[in-house]
Amino acid sequence: MDQQYYVYILASRRNGTIYIGSTDDLEKRVYEHKDKLVKGFTERYNVDKLVYFEIYEHRDSSRWREKQIKKWNRGWKIKLIEKDNPYWKDLYYDL
Repeated sequence: MDQQYYVYILASRRNGTIYIGSTDDLEKRVYEHKDKLVKGFTERYNVDKLVYFEIYEHRDSSRWREKQIKKWNRGWKIKLIEKDNPYWKDLYYDL
């Protein structure tokens, strides 16, 4: 796979405020959120813990999935996170 695309979920804390995004450079993008280089929602609500991500081969697929998850109710989003990350560990440090 030459290029990878990611859909990711950030959280302020366990069961806290969540944010869903997509990128082609997950490590850089999460770093930008952590360092408050991304102005707006994630900065204002201190949403900077990477709690979930998916990898895609095509940008269109990742963008479609991002939009799909954003439409979900909060309960479904929490189940998605907790399926693979029940303790809401910050996955950034394992990238």
